[in-house]
Amino acid sequence: MNAFKRDKKEEEDGGNPFQNLEKTTVLQEARTFNDTPVNPRKCAHILTKILYLLNQGEQLGTTEATEAFFAMTKLFQSRDVVLRRLVYLGIKELSSIAEDVIIVTSSLTKDMTGKEDLYRAAAIRALCTITDGAMLATIERYMKQAIVDRSPAVSSAALVSTVHLKNVSGDVARRWANEAQEALNSDNIMVQYHALGVLYQARKSDKHAVIKLVAKLMRSSLKSPYAACLLIRMACKLLDEVDEGTELLEFIESCIRHKSEMVVYEAAHALINLGRSSTREIASAISVLQLFCGSPKPALRFAAVRTLNKVAMTHPAAVTACNLDLENLITDSNRSIATLAITTLLKTGAESSVDRLMKQIATFVSEISDEFKVVVVQAIRALCQKFPRKHAVLMNFLSAMLRDEGGLEYKAAIADTIIAVMEGNAEAKEAGLAHLCEFIEDCEHTSLAVRILHLLGQEGPTSKQPSRYIRFIYNRVILESASVRAAAVTALAHFAAACPTLLPNILVLLSRCQLDSDDEVRDRATYYCTILQQNADPTILPLVQPPQLSIPSLERALRNYVSSPMEEDFDISQIPPAQTVEEPAQEILSAVKPQHLRLTREESFVEKLSQVSELAAIIRDAPLFKSSSVFELTESETEYNVKCIKHCFADYLILQFDCLNTLADPLLEDVRVSIDTQDVFTVVSEIPCPRLGYNEQGTTYTVLKFPEDVQSTIITLPTTLRFLARDCDPNTGVPDTDQGYADEYMLEDLEITLRDQIRGSAPSNFDFANAWEAASARNYVTHEQIFALGAGVTTLEAAIQSLVLFLGLVPVERSDRVKSGATQHTLLLSGVFRGGKEVLARAKLALTDQVTMQFTVRSEDPEVAELIISSVG
Repeated sequence: MNAFKRDKKEEEDGGNPFQNLEKTTVLQEARTFNDTPVNPRKCAHILTKILYLLNQGEQLGTTEATEAFFAMTKLFQSRDVVLRRLVYLGIKELSSIAEDVIIVTSSLTKDMTGKEDLYRAAAIRALCTITDGAMLATIERYMKQAIVDRSPAVSSAALVSTVHLKNVSGDVARRWANEAQEALNSDNIMVQYHALGVLYQARKSDKHAVIKLVAKLMRSSLKSPYAACLLIRMACKLLDEVDEGTELLEFIESCIRHKSEMVVYEAAHALINLGRSSTREIASAISVLQLFCGSPKPALRFAAVRTLNKVAMTHPAAVTACNLDLENLITDSNRSIATLAITTLLKTGAESSVDRLMKQIATFVSEISDEFKVVVVQAIRALCQKFPRKHAVLMNFLSAMLRDEGGLEYKAAIADTIIAVMEGNAEAKEAGLAHLCEFIEDCEHTSLAVRILHLLGQEGPTSKQPSRYIRFIYNRVILESASVRAAAVTALAHFAAACPTLLPNILVLLSRCQLDSDDEVRDRATYYCTILQQNADPTILPLVQPPQLSIPSLERALRNYVSSPMEEDFDISQIPPAQTVEEPAQEILSAVKPQHLRLTREESFVEKLSQVSELAAIIRDAPLFKSSSVFELTESETEYNVKCIKHCFADYLILQFDCLNTLADPLLEDVRVSIDTQDVFTVVSEIPCPRLGYNEQGTTYTVLKFPEDVQSTIITLPTTLRFLARDCDPNTGVPDTDQGYADEYMLEDLEITLRDQIRGSAPSNFDFANAWEAASARNYVTHEQIFALGAGVTTLEAAIQSLVLFLGLVPVERSDRVKSGATQHTLLLSGVFRGGKEVLARAKLALTDQVTMQFTVRSEDPEVAELIISSVG
């Protein structure tokens, strides 16, 4: 006992016996596993070292892992319980690295079917990590027996392993569903929970089977609170997929009165996040969370206040009833709870309470983690939108937070908030730029400094005193790394192009940058100096700040152009703009992740299409102009699901049909979508999907050629799914006969719209007035007409949203934002029609009893201008 206490004391003092382990030394010690007889205590200690290294991220080579694995198999001759369970852990960790791990199958099978319960559950988990498709059939009988075993540990291990085995065989859960159904009746709460998880995996591809399962379990009383929580989540998922769900909604609401706090919280959380919940149901959920705010359990208080914090973003009035309870949580000993309470009050409180709450946050904001500091920043961002007059106080607080210690995610969240406040409130622009200038003086994050310099180059020239920012930018040229210096050079050039009075002085600074040690900085400085010295007119701004193009698409287009005769000038308007793939919105407590540049959506489609040999010629001859969003040609619950994506080129339209077969009986072959072109489009080719099995997804393509008459390209075309069906065994998927029969399935009509052929395009500094007049000078065709918008459009915002969505053009100069209370507004739009034909449009909107619009469009192609006007009409 004294030795134990001494070891414990050393651990509390920070001692770690495994702290300075070396991989090579530990692997040398692993040779002890081969000793006879086995020394269980010594081998357990060495095996613990190996597991520690692996869990610390140490990488073992294939040879090293294989040698350690085979040495470890010798330990099966020992009957020591601790050592045997460590061996199971070692098998799980090394199975993905070592070779020939299948050699321990017989030993693990023997242990999982033996009489020693301490071995059986762990042996099942280890065995399933090394099982492949060929082995699955040999252990299937043992796994079915284990699922219904009297030992809860064994049964749970088998059920959880069944879920993991779906990566080996997709239908394993369906084949073992009868045993899982029997395990669902277990008295053990974990077995019941895991059994329900397996049953859901077995039926999730069949929505009607899931509905039947949920309906059956709703009428019974599940003993396991974990299973009840899973059932609530299944019901919520069904509510998103079915039109009628009154019984499901009533079941979730009834769970608020469950005896388990876990289930009560899950039900309240579900009601709040359901889009179809009524005000009454949300109020009942919030009342439960209000009770949890006074719970003596910190976990319940944290869960309640975190959920209320999220609800306050969408239903602030409903959360107001909890303000008194949230006030009591401000002094909670758990700083995370206190932070969430204050930020929730910021979202629901009055403007008069802002100053008091900000002072309370300031007292402990330095003590909380970056994760919760981000929550504070998000609350301040919402507060700036709610109370614009408080922007000075809030931005000063953000500026103070910028000076505190913190990681990139935290500092990026603050910078994002300051930028968002500047965009939403013109009065905050000067203060925001000043705070960001001070921040980059000591910013240690290169990516963030580059982004702020880019913002200064965009917004600084239009500020009241542009010259005040030059010093901050040039300091970066002197003091920072190469990438920051390059961004600073570009920002200086933006000031010189937009502010003629600053041009002479900035030219001097840029000429010094031509002596920089970095190639990129020198090249930028030389480029900008040359342009600025040749022409001091502000109209050179587009040369200084060219549109950001998709680099892979530009490279591909240039390669194609160089390989062609090059008789015509290279058309850069055909190149799509660069984009970032947006990450899905995270929970409010998730740290803000830095955005990484990825392939644009169009670029990813080009990569996929270029792998189809029949489509390679089209992609080689012309760049992809635009890809539409995904739309369904069938209902989601039908036996065949077909989704379509339209890929538009200058002269061709490639239709990508993603097909899913939800029937287990027929095997589909030669699957294609037949289109009735109505003698308008020309079908160039059809590329069928050769095989489509049960629950498999395949892709078929149809290539159409646009007609010469642009007016006829807006059309609705009937479509039919055609295939050769072969009956097969639903369990094995093997066809019963060699011959099949031709069949077809009617799909929804395919609409080819104006939006499919137009891509919104405009640089960030786009000057619409100059472009509009320049288009007139270049004899662009102008069409104008007055429209009275439909009865469903009753506000200027709705009119703008519907017009942008219909046309596919992009709003410029922030003209899609309407001032509060305005009855008149002008929307400015820009874009390109397929083939590189520029389009400019201006919509003057007036709100009386209805929305009236004077719509004017200019284009270099008269047919395109006429098409747009006629489509709007």
